[in-house]
Amino acid sequence: MAEIKVDSRGSACPGPITDLMKAYRNSKNGDIIEIMATDPGIKADAQAWAKKTQNEIISMEDRDGYIVVKIAVKNKK
Repeated sequence: MAEIKVDSRGSACPGPITDLMKAYRNSKNGDIIEIMATDPGIKADAQAWAKKTQNEIISMEDRDGYIVVKIAVKNKK
């Protein structure tokens, strides 16, 4: 299990979700992807992406000026 950190702070839509998809391509089942973004759209985008790909959002939190979303990779084929 690896933790993959993705820093998309300062990137506007569709940058953060594109960065998430790139990280997912390099991941394995059991990995955790942590994406940091300043674009508030990452919340809805990450939820929709996780539902579509059958992966799991572990946490989503607002920090000082940015959002951190952690996703468990569960459905990597």
